[in-house]
Amino acid sequence: MTNHITQSQLESYLWGAATLLRGYIDAGDYKQFIFPLLFFKRMCDVYDEEYAAALEESGGDEDFASFAENHRFVIPEDAHWNVVRETGKNVGKAIQDAMRKIESANTDKLYGIFGDAQWTNKDRLPDRTLKELIEHFSSQTLSITNCPEDELGVGYEYLIKKFADDSGHTAAEFYTNRTVVHLMTELLQPQPGESVYDPTCGSGGMLLSCVTHLRRQNKEWRTLKLFGQERNLMTSAIARMNCFLHGIEDFQIQRADTLGNPQFVSGDRLQQFDVCLANPPYSIKQWDRAAFSADPWGRNIYGTPPSGCADYAFFQHIVCSLSRPRGRCAILFPHGVLFRDAERSMREKLVSSDLVECVVGLGPNLFYNSPMEACIVICRTQKERKLRNKILFINAVNEVTRESAQSFLRDSHIRRIADAYHKFHDVENFASVRPRDDVRENGYDLRLHYYVRPPEGNQVLATSDEQLPEAVSTWRLASSELRASMSTLFERFEDKRLG
Repeated sequence: MTNHITQSQLESYLWGAATLLRGYIDAGDYKQFIFPLLFFKRMCDVYDEEYAAALEESGGDEDFASFAENHRFVIPEDAHWNVVRETGKNVGKAIQDAMRKIESANTDKLYGIFGDAQWTNKDRLPDRTLKELIEHFSSQTLSITNCPEDELGVGYEYLIKKFADDSGHTAAEFYTNRTVVHLMTELLQPQPGESVYDPTCGSGGMLLSCVTHLRRQNKEWRTLKLFGQERNLMTSAIARMNCFLHGIEDFQIQRADTLGNPQFVSGDRLQQFDVCLANPPYSIKQWDRAAFSADPWGRNIYGTPPSGCADYAFFQHIVCSLSRPRGRCAILFPHGVLFRDAERSMREKLVSSDLVECVVGLGPNLFYNSPMEACIVICRTQKERKLRNKILFINAVNEVTRESAQSFLRDSHIRRIADAYHKFHDVENFASVRPRDDVRENGYDLRLHYYVRPPEGNQVLATSDEQLPEAVSTWRLASSELRASMSTLFERFEDKRLG
């Protein structure tokens, strides 16, 4: 007899575990404990389900039922959920030991997947609280029969969003607005058998969106090859768990800093992929500009970005990671990448190389916990002949809905934007195909209002409240560049004077 868990029951069950931690740890840290416990419970329940099936198949042969060949993962007998559940004292140590044993028994797939949470810190999580958590998770059997992979995957994504809602400013580090991710996937149209890459993959939502896209179209999704890199240990572990819980095994997610230590390389160059979806961290200042200026992988093909802003470092990394001839990317950026003076020469070279295919201007508040307006830049290594030397501009700033303090794209918004992109033609007050020469005449400034006239009465002021953070950031960047230039000038003057 099965006990199928409905989606609403699953969501209540998952969020109920998080509420047990309130008052003990910060909301931003829930994910460090809840996701590993969920994955631990799921693995053990599926193992038991596989054991029962093998036992029935073999007519009660327990040795046969225990063979590793009958199981997706090996669960050592003393590391099973039920053993930890029986523990009365030092519960955190029991959890930690069980997780490490499972990782060691499955090193090819699970090494480090449970992260580095401080399970043994009793001041933070006393035995009583951990016992309550374990009993809460034990209230449901997370077998595949009770909770199929696609349904558990949806529940996992629900929990990721809930944690993002509770995490404040840190949410953007692991979560991108899923309606924007859906749009980006619809624009690039990943196909069966293609390789998909996200250099700043967070919790893996963009990679999994490609799988969902093919499933929705009843196309073969198992042949997709997924690759991601994420520098945060816990976030990279969440992404790996996310893939496994969605029933995906053909993926590689590496933990390291993409700019400083790219993990996907082939010989003396970056590995190349058919599809790249990315939401790089916005304008990070702590990065090694000097190393990038002499990058061994040749990623500074269009120049070295200013020290206070790494956006174009990620941009060039992604361009160098695209395959020929079908490589294409969709990158979510703040609007500043379209016009900042400090990046003009790199923008000019990107446009002149005919890589930029489309710029989509999105509305405000679609960056998580930020009022800033976003844009999607689409590049393609080989455009169709009729599209060469042209760029499509889509002004979708009004295609956004805000409800309950959340901004998102409705399906109708996504369809309108995707339709304009795939048809690649003019739509009054919305989309405009412009020759590359028009961009050159505008000083390689890609701001939408130069190319698409918005509807009357809906003019978006360049210094609106929503864009104030961007304006401040641009001013700071320009000031930094000016100081650097003046410093160099004074040094040269001093050298000449002393010489």
